[in-house]
Amino acid sequence: MMERLVTALREQGGLLADFTVTPANNRPQQPGPPQSAADGPRTAGREAEYELLLEMIFEGSLLHYGSPRVVQADDPDLALLLGDHLYALGLTRLAALGDLEAVAELADVISLISQAHAAGNPALAEAVWEAGAVAVGWGSSDDHQAAKRLVRGGDPGACAALRAAARAASPS
Repeated sequence: MMERLVTALREQGGLLADFTVTPANNRPQQPGPPQSAADGPRTAGREAEYELLLEMIFEGSLLHYGSPRVVQADDPDLALLLGDHLYALGLTRLAALGDLEAVAELADVISLISQAHAAGNPALAEAVWEAGAVAVGWGSSDDHQAAKRLVRGGDPGACAALRAAARAASPS
């Protein structure tokens, strides 16, 4: 998948292309939120499109809060702008597929991971991604919506509630 992401960003042109690199390690990547979402029944027939656009959004979040894999910018302000560009690019591709439910879910993911990182809770941010990806692939549930409300309210049980909702919704 990293090759497809690199190719798509280079084809995009502009600053994204200028700061896109081929990952140094050639080890297979562990499946993450983009693969989890693409495995769900809601993405049937368009798995590759969903995986790519989710990789874009995921890379955007890594530019904001982590260690990006393919977009490298030494300037932190530029990294934030490139991350925002990747968020917009992924969400635009998703909207073009007509999946407004998933657009809303990923907008929540972006907002809630920001809240989790602002609170200094990377485990919560990881749980937000995990549960959000399952909601994109399998659909949301009342438990998932309740868990997101717990995150917004700063409830210490939010992380566990998100993970439980994700486990209940997906067979993996």
